[in-house]
Amino acid sequence: MASRLIHSRLSLSRLHVMAGTKNGRFLSTESNKVDEPFKVEEAETVNVPPPPSEKLLVLGGNGFVGSHICREALNRGLDVASLSRSGGSSLHDSWAKNVTWHKGNLLSSESWKEALDGVTSVISCIGGFGSNSYMYKINGTANINAIRAAAEKGVKRFVYISAADFGLANYLLKGYYEGKRAAESELLAKFPYGGVILRPGFIHGTRTVGSIKLPLGVIGSPLEMVLQHAKPLNQIPLVGPLFTPPVNVTAVAKVAARAATDPVFPPGIVDVYGIQRFNQQMSK
Repeated sequence: MASRLIHSRLSLSRLHVMAGTKNGRFLSTESNKVDEPFKVEEAETVNVPPPPSEKLLVLGGNGFVGSHICREALNRGLDVASLSRSGGSSLHDSWAKNVTWHKGNLLSSESWKEALDGVTSVISCIGGFGSNSYMYKINGTANINAIRAAAEKGVKRFVYISAADFGLANYLLKGYYEGKRAAESELLAKFPYGGVILRPGFIHGTRTVGSIKLPLGVIGSPLEMVLQHAKPLNQIPLVGPLFTPPVNVTAVAKVAARAATDPVFPPGIVDVYGIQRFNQQMSK
């Protein structure tokens, strides 16, 4: 009888211990004892720097198209810089003070490559007319040098303002178009996923030459309104490209800035109709 009583007490003791143990932590079964909660120290606050802002370099930012791109990019909150042979802008608009102006020649020295430091995207508006050899250098070689340097620096996106085909005009301006197409090929090779080529036709808008403002829109706007609805004429052999509609410089600037900063903007060639379409989408 005594041995049975001792056995019962031992069994109760074991049950008491098992009931009080949970996940390796002892929980008292006595009502007058409250187990202390775990002590959790507050995590140390770490100062994480904000993500770097997008920095855009506009090649030829003091020109007709380039200046509109600089202003559009500033409106988007980007850090904007420009590189050109003359350096600073002759414009007296207030926004020009917010652009970092670099001086350099894409055809000569390599000192201009410092302008690519910290740059995440590039838009090139470099181009010009002259002899065939000069046109090939300024439209082709200069842009190819910029594309290669940008790729070496790890630039994410590169947008090139090229030109639409104008049929017979291509033969009259052979160096111009051969240079453009050579730069396009280099861009597609170096930036297969972040390279965008815009091919506008005649770009109209208010163009400043010295102290004179030329309202090119007086001619361009009516032509654009008419020809944008005459796309079938563009398919006529030889002369069809002459019916390519003009496009407003503001539309080119908006699409270029978006293409340079939007990672989902499709890479490749965007013709004048594509420029108009993207601009309309952004205006809605």
